[in-house]
Amino acid sequence: MFLRDVRARALEFRRARHIPIDVIDEFKRFGVYRALVASRFGGMEASAAAFLELIETIGHADASAGWVASFGVSATYLAALPIPTLEEIYREGPNVVFAGAIFPPQKAEQDNGDVLVSGRWPFASGCMGASLIGVGIALSEESGGLPRTAVMPAASVRIEETWDTIGLGGTGSHDVVVENVRVPASWTFIRGGMPTIDRPIYRYPSLGLAAQVLTAVGLGCARRALDEATAMAGGRRSITGAPVMADRPHVQAELAEAEAMLSSARSFFYAVTHEAWDLLLDGGQVPESLANRIRLAATHAAQVSAQVARHCFALGGIAAVQSDHILGRCMQDCAVVAQHAFMAKGNYEAAGRIMLGRDARPGYP
Repeated sequence: MFLRDVRARALEFRRARHIPIDVIDEFKRFGVYRALVASRFGGMEASAAAFLELIETIGHADASAGWVASFGVSATYLAALPIPTLEEIYREGPNVVFAGAIFPPQKAEQDNGDVLVSGRWPFASGCMGASLIGVGIALSEESGGLPRTAVMPAASVRIEETWDTIGLGGTGSHDVVVENVRVPASWTFIRGGMPTIDRPIYRYPSLGLAAQVLTAVGLGCARRALDEATAMAGGRRSITGAPVMADRPHVQAELAEAEAMLSSARSFFYAVTHEAWDLLLDGGQVPESLANRIRLAATHAAQVSAQVARHCFALGGIAAVQSDHILGRCMQDCAVVAQHAFMAKGNYEAAGRIMLGRDARPGYP
């Protein structure tokens, strides 16, 4: 019932340029925000694959909704905060909605154990429905490596509604502005840093999972495009009198190739996920080579999803060019997923460097 509602309201999300609070509340009920929270705070400590499948399912209903839901992964970032801070965050329960905007990190000064934060950050996906917001900061005594994030109540942040895009239009990825907000140092953490809770989900490669949750949106959206194109092919006749689409050889070949592409990419994506999870459950650590394959599989699945959605759009013919047509929307949404820095084609080079024994770039894998 919930996913039918998300599907029916997709154009509403796109027009509003964010996911409404009532849908965020449904995400809470659905378990999106507590899925990866530690059990000691009332969370579910779900497996990586279980969370990814959840996001993929929501992404099939609507990519913008899936994208916003994917930031339930933030519980794995927040796990780098001190335990007393986490106890405060989850004091009223595990369904905490966090949104972050990390880049570019803004210079911040320390003052008597606090950090003074000011600046503007773009791409704060889901900020309209968040209760906590994190922003990237740069402290003078820290240079290079992974960015530090300062966490503050959403009320401390001003949102400027700048998000206006061809795809993922409903994600509310607006700019956030912070002006002279004092954040206790204990409410800052290194994104991708060492967690303070030793549980399998927090030992899973955090930046790899960050890429995977976004890619899962593309997988779900591309599957939606394939489902819609297949249904269209079965019943649509051409206005010129040509055969039903399903009887045209090129349509048969295109759909079969798209199915093979998507299914293969998805299999690689989940195979490395399960491989890493099994290692963690046995008490092991994920080696760099496997973390690299996780990032590679995420990049590949995002790129393939975009290709599949484009194939399906082409099969839709002239009808698919309408601004509200599902095949056009899927193509645009999957294209934006594949443009994200975590899954862009440049990550193939980064993966190849590690495969060939060269140094990894900061923050990869």
